[in-house]
Amino acid sequence: MHRLTELIREDMKPALGVTEPGAIAFAVASARAALGKPAERVEVALNSGMYKNAFTCGIPNSDSYGNLYAAALGAVAADEKLGLESLANITEEDNRRAGEMVEEGRVKVVLDHIGSEITIDAEVFAGKESCSVHIRGSHTDIRWIEKNGQVIEGEKEDKLEDNGQTKSSAEAETAVIHRYSLEDILAYIRSVPEEEILFIRDAFSMNLELLEEGLQSDRTTIGPMLFAQNGNRMISADERTTAQLLCNGAIEARVLGLSRPAMSITGSGAHGIIATMPLFACYKVHREEVSEEMLLRAAAFSYLITMYIKEYSGRLSAFCGCGIAAGTGMACGLAFMKGADDEQIAMVIQNMASGLTGMICDGGNQGCAMKGVVAVDAAWRSVDMALNGVCIDKIHGINGQTPEDTMRNMGKIASPGMIKTEEVIVEIMENK
Repeated sequence: MHRLTELIREDMKPALGVTEPGAIAFAVASARAALGKPAERVEVALNSGMYKNAFTCGIPNSDSYGNLYAAALGAVAADEKLGLESLANITEEDNRRAGEMVEEGRVKVVLDHIGSEITIDAEVFAGKESCSVHIRGSHTDIRWIEKNGQVIEGEKEDKLEDNGQTKSSAEAETAVIHRYSLEDILAYIRSVPEEEILFIRDAFSMNLELLEEGLQSDRTTIGPMLFAQNGNRMISADERTTAQLLCNGAIEARVLGLSRPAMSITGSGAHGIIATMPLFACYKVHREEVSEEMLLRAAAFSYLITMYIKEYSGRLSAFCGCGIAAGTGMACGLAFMKGADDEQIAMVIQNMASGLTGMICDGGNQGCAMKGVVAVDAAWRSVDMALNGVCIDKIHGINGQTPEDTMRNMGKIASPGMIKTEEVIVEIMENK
């Protein structure tokens, strides 16, 4: 199996609801399980990206939202064995008990530092005993566990004091994906055996089921509107309006915490949706011209470009990775499906970099679907321009001399470029 196939396989994961509440619940539940006793009190410290992304987002199987309730549900009922789907089996009784913990002040969630590197420090208490779980780098990567002050698993790491200068940004040059050029990635996309990437089919079916649940819910508003604009059909003759529906109806269902998972990439369900569903729409509208094999190759390409940019920006930062990184990946996949050559795909990257870079992330919420609407429109426009030989020249703005330079620059705008922006976003959210 090609190393790039392995990268995609390792990164594609089902995620229920917004990834950050699931990760918080997973961390707390893991601490509770290691303690071996019911949790009486919980304290969680998060980096700014985690704290912000979960701040107002919906929680699966709950009418509640945000950091406190995610932590409380982790304390009373989440199943750590389910990873990012830890909240899959929450009941009304679990919600009641979690609500009591929050109302009684037995749950504390604080912003630990500004930074795009994922950090979760979750500690549960029972009487005089306590247990803490420490996650670094990705949403479920437990680096060490302490019980009553003693490390019982893993190896304790130093506290981050870099104010955002994280591994994800400072050491991005060493990331596996960055060992490959755009030319290398395209050579892989064109030559990888189809059977090696058939697993990507799961993303389309999973995200489509999430969309369908959203359209049936009385909580959604954007999805039903997009459905009406698409002629009250899932698939119309218009590829762009179909793409808007399939993509952003699913994103809305996800951020509202409906009960079906999304297939995530780079730790985000919305990234996974944007990277795949507009391509699936193009395939469904043009079944006579576009084969499933072409769709799978385009989706693999989209994933890899998304990962390329995200390794520079950090997993959670002040810019909208969904729109910028996944949107650019999706635009590249779309161009590939439409027969673009290497030069035209590089032009697509320049157009997307010139247009979307700088879009902020203000947490996981219904606004994510609005950002997805913008990303889909930008992708279609960028591809149309490139196929007609039109792009923002490399001498302008943050565009680099090569596509690799341009993608690096896009990531650097987020980290370290938007560290102060992250502070201001969190401050605004806390003071509302």
